[in-house]
Amino acid sequence: MSTFTSPAPPPGTQDPPPPTTGAPPARPSPRRGLRRSLRRDWQLYSLAVLPLVFFLLFRYLPMIGNVIAFRRFEPGGSILGEQWVGLRYVRMFLSDPTFWQVFRNTLWLGGLTLLCCFPVPIVLALLLNEVRRTALKRFVQSVSYLPHFLSIVIVAGITMQMLATDGPVNHALGWFGHDPVRFIQEPEWFRTIYVGSEIWQTAGWGTILYLAALTTIDEDLYEAARIDGAGRWQQIRHVTLPGIRPTMMTLLILNIGTFLAVGFEKILLLYNPLTYPTADVVSTYLYRTGVESNSFSYAAAIGLFEAVIGLVLITSANQLSRRTVGTSLW
Repeated sequence: MSTFTSPAPPPGTQDPPPPTTGAPPARPSPRRGLRRSLRRDWQLYSLAVLPLVFFLLFRYLPMIGNVIAFRRFEPGGSILGEQWVGLRYVRMFLSDPTFWQVFRNTLWLGGLTLLCCFPVPIVLALLLNEVRRTALKRFVQSVSYLPHFLSIVIVAGITMQMLATDGPVNHALGWFGHDPVRFIQEPEWFRTIYVGSEIWQTAGWGTILYLAALTTIDEDLYEAARIDGAGRWQQIRHVTLPGIRPTMMTLLILNIGTFLAVGFEKILLLYNPLTYPTADVVSTYLYRTGVESNSFSYAAAIGLFEAVIGLVLITSANQLSRRTVGTSLW
């Protein structure tokens, strides 16, 4: 049985191959792609309108008012100040010993808050992750989350009532023969009171992000670690902590950025003239200077100085985190 094979055409009679230019296919312009995306997902983009308007009106637009840090502002006059005075108010607070005292207090409270409050949610999340009884785990989570939903006024009121001269803490000290301690009136106790109340109020809520990060760790890594003979502490050290490191570094950078912005409301509610030597911080000093004394330009200069330091801190922390662990905000 034979098969028929068509003869090959003589050379020179084949059709030439289509010309190839080597140019990549045309890409749609970014503007056209943006318009197409807006038409397709306009419902999703509309959700961002109100947050953008909020930040524009209450975050970026008020930045124009920083100009009064270099102009003399008088109540009832121009909103941007009456007369250009240059760095007069900057030189004033740089030579003011009261400012440097409150600045040192701010560094102390900010450092203690960062040092004590940042690790507690991590430890609590690791402990909750080891709990195998669901009911107990939910109970501990609910109890630890509850203080976050309390108003700052309620937290300050509870703290003052607990530490009052005739409060429960002094009653307990009396059972051991100790004289009542005036915690609220003693300057040396204020930092301990503030940091302790911050831990109680924020530790439970801070565990939410870490518990969410723990769920993203692959269980195969724990299985491999157990096969290699790793115990629970070794698994936490070599698997769990590296798994939540990006979350830890992101929150650390954000906390460093707000290092000087210690809780204004809580300090304002807890402190009094007797505790000014350790309790008065930049934010409360700004409140008394700007609102109570009507020195708005002087207060604006101090606030601008605080904002510049915060910008330097968060930028430095971001660069350091990027170079050391490879995690950064931008």
